[in-house]
Amino acid sequence: MSGVGGSERSEEQPEERQHVVPPASPRPFQLWGRKMSCRSWCLEWGSPQTLGSARSSARPGRNGRLWKRSSQGKVQVPGRRGILAALLRCLCLAPRLRPQLWREQELALAMAQCALDDSEWVHMRILQTIYQQLTRSRLGCPRYGAHWEELGFQGVDPGTDLRGTGMLGLMQILFFVLDSRTLPLAREIFRLSQHETQNFPFCIMSVNITRIVIQALQEERLCRECNRRQQVIGVLNDLYAAAFLRLSRLWKRQHGTIADAGFFLKELELSAKKKPRQLLKSLEAYLSRGLQPPSSPSSQIHFTSICDPGVELEGDS
Repeated sequence: MSGVGGSERSEEQPEERQHVVPPASPRPFQLWGRKMSCRSWCLEWGSPQTLGSARSSARPGRNGRLWKRSSQGKVQVPGRRGILAALLRCLCLAPRLRPQLWREQELALAMAQCALDDSEWVHMRILQTIYQQLTRSRLGCPRYGAHWEELGFQGVDPGTDLRGTGMLGLMQILFFVLDSRTLPLAREIFRLSQHETQNFPFCIMSVNITRIVIQALQEERLCRECNRRQQVIGVLNDLYAAAFLRLSRLWKRQHGTIADAGFFLKELELSAKKKPRQLLKSLEAYLSRGLQPPSSPSSQIHFTSICDPGVELEGDS
């Protein structure tokens, strides 16, 4: 990366990538014979059993694999990329995800298909928490408005930018700003995104990183690390934070601008898929320099209160 000049970056066009998962749907999904709403997914995501190791046995999918489900509940056979990745995995004798982790993997992929739903109070509290943690504001904010563009969404409605990652895209930002170890990093990157000349849309960049993490999971690039740690969601969140850390370092070192975003994202995609352990070690080294102890993965998620008509909003006199 360091040897590539700015002229080469400007000539290289980022490859067009297909969505890893189909557009999300707010309807409940069938999860091993049990219907789960988006709200129950969020609550289960924050449960001690999910945040820690998922040790409960799960029923395998077709041929022992875990197939991706569409928003209509139908099973989708992996595309050409997934089949080639599976073939390469067999030839290279790469490890497969242990059966006790299948359910946690499907929970993560199901979250990626869950749309932001205004009727779900948990979703609204997630938005409020992200806004207040990044901006350090004690005031609430409206569901729609230009303030979301300031956080790096493309418009006044954050939900329109989550079609490739669903609620998983929001949940990863949430963990980024709730963990006492990574919150300073999140705020540092957010400040960088507001730079006069090196600015970039923070939340859009975050969604792209989540999409890379989903691809790495679906292509079975994270099985070794998940098996080693006996968890899936924890690995996804750490890989997300590690990729964001890598992005910020590249952005600063090479004086990146929005024109370089595609180039840097391609670099992150290659690193996340080819050398995920190296990315995770860089995050560990970064966090080890901090003085704050790691947050307990078995603790429940606590959301700040969502604003209501009786609560003072940002910008009100």
